[in-house]
Amino acid sequence: MLSVGFRALFRREILRFVRRPKNTFMPPAITNVLYFAVFGVILGGRIDQIAGFSYILFIVPGLIVLGAISNAFENASFSIFHGRWNEYIHETLTSPLSYAEMVVAYVGASAVRGIIVGVIIAGVGRAFVEISVKHPLYLIATLVIITALFAGFGIIGGLVARDFDDLTVMNQFIIRPLVFFGAVFYSLETLPGIWQQVSLLNPMVLMVDSVRYGFLGYSDLVQVAPAGYADIVPLASLAALTVLTAIVVAIDVYLFEIGYGLTD
Repeated sequence: MLSVGFRALFRREILRFVRRPKNTFMPPAITNVLYFAVFGVILGGRIDQIAGFSYILFIVPGLIVLGAISNAFENASFSIFHGRWNEYIHETLTSPLSYAEMVVAYVGASAVRGIIVGVIIAGVGRAFVEISVKHPLYLIATLVIITALFAGFGIIGGLVARDFDDLTVMNQFIIRPLVFFGAVFYSLETLPGIWQQVSLLNPMVLMVDSVRYGFLGYSDLVQVAPAGYADIVPLASLAALTVLTAIVVAIDVYLFEIGYGLTD
């Protein structure tokens, strides 16, 4: 049973972004209207279908990943850093909560924000193109895992950052470029062989591909997988992301236990 302290911290973190929709939900909605209008409608009309899907439909999953993980990271990193900056995180640290409960509360609330933003982007995309979900349970599991993963990374970012500019650099100049080169706007099959192999080193490819599989039932990784392994690729991707998320959350708990960045 969840403790009262855990529920209180989780609720506080949820209310922190729910009460400011103009700052948390409107920007990704407006940004993605522009993405869909420019890349989907204007440029998409000049691009042939990709893997049998219209271009605008093909990019929907990637834009959802971009918005979901960016907001999960931003929420966790800002919450931790702001608490350090204004020194009110000490009240949380001196509460009877375990370090694991603290981390899970921050990660869970940030993941909720990421998922809400993902749903908003899907709604925006629905205004431009018909969207159907081929594997709903797989899609839900993937979104929960990747938003929790980047919420975990956000906690690390919030502990490492020395000023607010550091948070901006992490999100805008590390996460977003990796997502853009994670097969959001193109298929891996369109790349020459060597660049396919290089792209597979980008972990964002795994996330974008998994969400695309959940939506469209299509996976670039299935197409490039060795014969005989194609059927297990989606589950293997989900398993790898789950393990990585567990590792990152465990690191978060350890950093809280040793007080890294919390007692500066």
